[in-house]
Amino acid sequence: MKKVILYVEDEPSDALFMRRAWEKLGSPCVLKEARDGQEAIDYVEGSGPFSDRAANPPPDYVLLDLKLPRKTGHEVLEWLRAHPQHKGMPVIVYTSSREQPDLARTRALGIDDYIVKPVSFAALVDAAKTIAARWGIPVGS
Repeated sequence: MKKVILYVEDEPSDALFMRRAWEKLGSPCVLKEARDGQEAIDYVEGSGPFSDRAANPPPDYVLLDLKLPRKTGHEVLEWLRAHPQHKGMPVIVYTSSREQPDLARTRALGIDDYIVKPVSFAALVDAAKTIAARWGIPVGS
């Protein structure tokens, strides 16, 4: 079965570029998207519009922005770590924030990795390669 990455990102252009980066890597992973923090929680729970687990399989990894509407990335991370069935799910914070308080808070909440969003597409592809290598996510040759 293919690995599933839930990418939580409210900016459509960032989501588009991330999809293109994973396609460029030739990853057989399924990249699912949530546009805000509450949608991410609903997806992980398999509730509401995500109740069809054949169409919305549980994620193996969460790639999480911090600045999100409805629920922030910090709130999503708190929720994940508070639920035993999701506590061990790898969460990679992928954000434009270089602020020390954001990094400190996410570490305290139990993130697995913290990557600052690059500004060019080539650097984004490199960031996706780094994520794949660190977490054993398959990519093409």
